[in-house]
Amino acid sequence: MKSIKFLAILTISLLLMACNDQTKSKAQSLDTTISKIEVFDFHSTHRCMTCNAIEANTKYTLDTYFSDELNEEKISFKVLNVDDKENENIAEKFEASGTALILNVIKNGKETKIDLTEFAFMEGNDQEAFSKALKSKIEAQLKTL
Repeated sequence: MKSIKFLAILTISLLLMACNDQTKSKAQSLDTTISKIEVFDFHSTHRCMTCNAIEANTKYTLDTYFSDELNEEKISFKVLNVDDKENENIAEKFEASGTALILNVIKNGKETKIDLTEFAFMEGNDQEAFSKALKSKIEAQLKTL
C-alpha cells in the first residue's frame, strides 16, 4: 500500500514538474541593499490534502524555527492563489500554474529562485520529515546572505 501511495505521489510530482517547468533558477537585479528569503506557497482554488499539508507544514516550520527571522523580515511567507487575478503577475514570474513551493533568495539585490515543489509533494504529508528538510534548506540559504 505504501509503495502504491509513493508511486502515485511520484507520478503527480513528475507531471507537475513537466507541466509547469518549475526547475529553473533565475537571477534578477533589485535594490542591492536587500538580502532576504521570500517563501512562496502557490496553490489553485481547489486544493488536495497534500497541498493543504504543504502550507500547514511550511507555516509550522517557519513559526517554530525562524520566528526571529520572520519578525526581522529576513524571511517572509506568502500564500498565493494562482487563480486570483491579483496574483497573476507573481505567479507568472515564478512560473507557478498550480501548487508550488518556492524559495526566492535575494542576496545583495539579486534574486535566485529555488523550486522546492517536488520535495514538498514527496514529504508534504509527513510533518517531521518535511519540517526537518525545509529547516535545513532555509538554514543553508540564510548562511549565504
